[in-house]
Amino acid sequence: MAAAATEAMNGLKLNDKAQPSSTPNDTNGADASSDSDDEPPANGTTPGDATTSKKKKKRKPKKKKKSPAAATAQSDPPRVPLTQLYPSSNYPVNEEVAYPAENSYRTSSEEKKQAEHLQYAEFLTEYRRAAEVHRTVRQHAQRSIEPGQTLHEIAQNIEDGVRALTGHDGLTEGDNLKGGMGFPCGLSVNNCAAHYTPNSSSKPWHLSENDVLKVDFGSHINGRIVDSAFTLAFQDHYTPLLSAAKAATNAGVAAAGIDVRVSDIGAAVQEVMESYEVTVPSPSGANSHDTLKSNGQTLGTQTLPVKCIRNLNGHNIDQYRIHGGKSVPIVSNSGDQTKMAEGEVFAIETFGSTGRGYVSDDMECSHYARIPDAKVPLRVESAKKLLKSIEKNFGTLPFCRRYLDRLGHEKYLLGLNELVRARLVEDYPPLCDVKGSYTAQFEHTLVLRPTCKEVISRGDDY
Repeated sequence: MAAAATEAMNGLKLNDKAQPSSTPNDTNGADASSDSDDEPPANGTTPGDATTSKKKKKRKPKKKKKSPAAATAQSDPPRVPLTQLYPSSNYPVNEEVAYPAENSYRTSSEEKKQAEHLQYAEFLTEYRRAAEVHRTVRQHAQRSIEPGQTLHEIAQNIEDGVRALTGHDGLTEGDNLKGGMGFPCGLSVNNCAAHYTPNSSSKPWHLSENDVLKVDFGSHINGRIVDSAFTLAFQDHYTPLLSAAKAATNAGVAAAGIDVRVSDIGAAVQEVMESYEVTVPSPSGANSHDTLKSNGQTLGTQTLPVKCIRNLNGHNIDQYRIHGGKSVPIVSNSGDQTKMAEGEVFAIETFGSTGRGYVSDDMECSHYARIPDAKVPLRVESAKKLLKSIEKNFGTLPFCRRYLDRLGHEKYLLGLNELVRARLVEDYPPLCDVKGSYTAQFEHTLVLRPTCKEVISRGDDY
């Protein structure tokens, strides 16, 4: 704007200094001038002088509004999109592990390096971006979660953070498919091991000082899902339970690799997990020995072995599909000869329990996902409309009922239940061990690159 205004002023000044003398309109202009030259203005100046002096006044150029400076540090809580903090898209690489034994040649192989450079560059950039989102959000959650908060508040804070850092709030059609939540924020407490998140209609659930909380959520960029989980407890006597799950997950991560049998990973996990025991408060009326203090009270205790939850597994991850088809057991299973392969992505997750080491469906369902390629004719109109919305906004990414609420859907349960009944949508109810038991979980996502294993979700926290 300022440059355009200055050029216009210069043009006016040139016209004043050199007026044309031989144009078709000059004669009429001269006659008009002679008529008006009879009496000079009272101030003694000529008309030309007045015009010139008036036109010589320069306007001050308008100042451009300064655009807000790009952020150089993350906010608290984290809400700055990572694209502002990493404009060149060089996202952190946190852990690369060389393959052992017969695959050790891959680290220095020029052929593998070239293949990785050509085929994996965009893939790894998207995965590392999603991983940095997960690390940033979860580390803030670890600092901020405390007793007294509701599970609604905790889930909202985590999910808002993921959406802000990916730059996709998921409120416009198809936006969530570009980035955002890879799956809903799971907040499973005590004996509940997985797949619980509050529905909008759920009663407020306040976190207690004696609770053991599993926090399991996914972030994604273009369907590259990072699946990672951790456990929080506020009483020291639960520390061995958490340590067992963390150590077992690390053992599984260490054992994973190209051409590795998943059964071997399960054996490594079980050996570590079940080497731990934990002393916990006794259920009312149970036999107990020793004591521990909690909230100033002396409680009876019991020392229990930590068991692997044998019907929960890790899994491979495909684009937009959290469960790609391969399972990674967390107990010894010599019958499964499935091998990991180059280019695959795996979620290595382990669950420890003081109960039976076996979970069953319990409580109200909140998690759902579109079953890939399933096609069934629908008669219920509300189910048809809901299915279209699910496909446009989530595709095959898992979602929860709160996500349908924020998109403006109302009275959709009839349609949703019809989609589940028709096997177009899978429901994932909460999975719980026996009441009175405690469970813990840790999980990492890793990429089996041609040259090395990259633990994509590794951080300073775990």
